Amino acid sequence: MRKIKEFIIEKMILLCGLAAIFFVGLIFLFLLKEGLAVFKMVGPFDFLFGKSWYPISEPPKLGILPLIMGSLLVTLGAAIISIPIGVGCAVYIAEIAPGKTKEILKAGIELLAAIPSVVLGFIGMVTLVPLVKNLFHLPTGLTALSGSIMLAFMAMPTIVSIAEDALYSIPRNYKEGAFALGATHWQTIWRVLLPAASSGILAAVMLGIGRVIGETMAVMMITGNAAVLPQSILVPIRTLTATVAAEMGEAVVGSEHYFALFAIGIVLFIISFIINVTADLFLHKKQ
Repeated sequence: MRKIKEFIIEKMILLCGLAAIFFVGLIFLFLLKEGLAVFKMVGPFDFLFGKSWYPISEPPKLGILPLIMGSLLVTLGAAIISIPIGVGCAVYIAEIAPGKTKEILKAGIELLAAIPSVVLGFIGMVTLVPLVKNLFHLPTGLTALSGSIMLAFMAMPTIVSIAEDALYSIPRNYKEGAFALGATHWQTIWRVLLPAASSGILAAVMLGIGRVIGETMAVMMITGNAAVLPQSILVPIRTLTATVAAEMGEAVVGSEHYFALFAIGIVLFIISFIINVTADLFLHKKQ
């Protein structure tokens, strides 16, 4: 009976894994079916590198370069803010914080990850946006900088949690050996533990960036939604995800606009897939 139970459980786990792959494949095929139709009306180069997004003009202008640049700008800004803070927090929790403080901080990080993005977007609108406007003397605080700060806040729980697990999984004899050779605690962290956990930390960073680039509600609420090429981080921008969320309900089914939004979905799918595969490669990289 025990072998039969193990066999059934193993097959159920295999079935769940295959079902997940199957559903992701179906989603991608549906995106291809709807999205590739736009290339009958506009060339791939003009679609990806066109500088004008006016989908309801006559004729429609379907260049998504401003949307791509807006997504990359807020993602880069969020990465610059969240990576050093997130890795520093992970090091503190894993190696410096006392036992009770460590448990409280870990619970707090997990709680932050559970806050809905629309709530964070609303908080950003009423607190962060006016602060950015007054601090830099701008006509509006709905800028790429506001989006970067909020997205960094959203990415940090993922980075902290996974990086802390990577540091915690390092064999104890690494640290003991460093102390035995006369290294200080900081030297041990900097020269032994961080290099040993580098693959896990890089995976944490990549997954945090994946969370940032796929975020919708927060960036739609606080970045200004201006589909123009950004000249700096202090101007309104629009991201790929915000465009799909804001315009899909208004697009006429079967129109060029409709197909273009699905093509944006294909671009997002490919970007997210590349980020997740890269993170997986780093996570399983041998030390």
